[in-house]
Amino acid sequence: MNIAIILSGCGNRDGSELQETLSLMLAIDRRGGRYQCFAPDGQYKVVSHLSGNETGESRDLFEESARIARGNIRPLADYRATDYDALALPGGMGAARNLSSFAFQGAQMTVRPEVEQAILSTYEAHKPVLAMCIAPMVLAKVLGRYGVTLTLGQPCAASQAAEQLGARHHLCGPTDICVDPVHRIYTTPAYMVGTRISEIFAGADHMVEALMNDLKK
Repeated sequence: MNIAIILSGCGNRDGSELQETLSLMLAIDRRGGRYQCFAPDGQYKVVSHLSGNETGESRDLFEESARIARGNIRPLADYRATDYDALALPGGMGAARNLSSFAFQGAQMTVRPEVEQAILSTYEAHKPVLAMCIAPMVLAKVLGRYGVTLTLGQPCAASQAAEQLGARHHLCGPTDICVDPVHRIYTTPAYMVGTRISEIFAGADHMVEALMNDLKK
């Protein structure tokens, strides 16, 4: 099992959520799988993890994502669906601010072209796509027109936006997962509803376990 992971910066306020990302990596590794991290190029606006406000500073998206991957990261432009068994997007507001514009435009959001292409090429190759926390919103934008089923936890503004984009929303608790077997979409709500890191890991682990069972078929 070899999974590509798309990162969106470093930190839950403006990048990839660290606990979710590491839970995903650990779940893959514990089950004997491998992963390769990718990230887009470009700048993003920094948000203080103390105040929640933008600091006025910008950082390099690829460089900051490399912090999580311990430097083992590749440009997203290099991603090829044929080289991997699945594609995964951890949560964190980077998915809503850097990979897409959901944080600013809601259901009128756009998705970065290279992110959209990675998701579409994986879906069209009939390979699984995984997402955690707010990252399923990116899938809703790209794949909603196909009627995919996903979760953002409980009813909220994001779940309403996902449904506006054509996706079907499934209610889930923090350790639960939503599996769309027709479209091979795997999602878990993570910190959309979770409050403890143990819940986040359990959700990630359940998602990876379901993926492995799928890949064995």
